[in-house]
Amino acid sequence: MPNSLMYQEENYVVLEPNKPEQFLTGIELLEKLRDIIAQQQSNLPRDLQKLSSLDAQAQKLRDTYCEYEFSPGQFIQWYVVRLEK
Repeated sequence: MPNSLMYQEENYVVLEPNKPEQFLTGIELLEKLRDIIAQQQSNLPRDLQKLSSLDAQAQKLRDTYCEYEFSPGQFIQWYVVRLEK
């Protein structure tokens, strides 16, 4: 049976065009997504527009999507990874 502690720490690999891959914690990814969607409020998907706070929008984006195109040809992708210690 797997140890539940194994799933408590979330890390993400983040991919963006013309940038090297980055490894971010869940908090760092939320901050990055918050910055991106703060500039894109009028172009957000409807399910994100319904949420009243920027933090809630970033959280939903992180937890339910794995890619977000914030302008034509400009996108960010993220995937949960487990880093070995």
